[in-house]
Amino acid sequence: MFPVIEVDPRKAEALEPLGTKRKFWYSDQGRRILFKAEERGTGEDWAEKIACELAQLLGLPHVHYELAEEVQNKTPGVVCENCAPLPWALVLGNQLLLARDPNYPATDGRKYKVRAHTVDAVAEIIGGLQLPPEPWIGLLPQGIKTALDVFTGYLLLDAWIANQDRHHENWGALRRGDTLYLAPTFDHGASMARNVTDQERQERLTTRDANRRVAAFARKARSAFYAGIGNTKPMSTVEAWKAFAARTPQAASIWRERLRQLNEQAVDQLLKEIPPHRMTTVCRQFTMELLTENQKRLVHGDDE
Repeated sequence: MFPVIEVDPRKAEALEPLGTKRKFWYSDQGRRILFKAEERGTGEDWAEKIACELAQLLGLPHVHYELAEEVQNKTPGVVCENCAPLPWALVLGNQLLLARDPNYPATDGRKYKVRAHTVDAVAEIIGGLQLPPEPWIGLLPQGIKTALDVFTGYLLLDAWIANQDRHHENWGALRRGDTLYLAPTFDHGASMARNVTDQERQERLTTRDANRRVAAFARKARSAFYAGIGNTKPMSTVEAWKAFAARTPQAASIWRERLRQLNEQAVDQLLKEIPPHRMTTVCRQFTMELLTENQKRLVHGDDE
């Protein structure tokens, strides 16, 4: 089983205002650590951990998460180390887009249904960034040379894990001095349909109705990207991946091959490392089928 880090809430130093979950920062052996509580029972803790491990298998720069639990009230959650300790600073996507376009709706509180969050706008921003700094790029496949190459890998991960949360505050840049580097990928707790009930999971795994099975369900995942500012609906996760892949075809081929090489046994073993009281058997079976289905779609081109 994955280790579970015990967190003492009395050590909390500062609340984290971003997002909707209860979060706080604390210090551990000179490191600044963020604890994100999972109080709603929607599986964000196991989803965050599994997404982190799958990013590791792909070789993507990613924030590392561990399962955690508050020692007093036994509230589950995850912890991660600050990815931008001083003198670094994290600049989120909405601020980068605002610097590009003074009319970008960066501060109106919206994260979704932001039509200005287009593939063209984001690709332009990412194209001006440096590769993530060390040590984040230690596992990059050979041939991945630019920040946009790496970001295309992030979109492959999103499509694989059905991450619908890549909004403009869930990607960004690391700034040091006057230089901006692509940040590692982070915050994947809204992936793998983690909030679907076990009753629905079981029904989708066993139904004879093709429109209700996991394969059909997988195609419903939406990204937070728009094909153009005039579009009324966001792109699917696979459409967003394809849009970035078209801009970096060589990198896209490398990431697709990396995904093709991953076997089901390695992924299934990761799922089994989640404690059963956090991830039930039917949840694990459903998640495995969802990941397998998306992997096949991406590798073999059966995208939509």
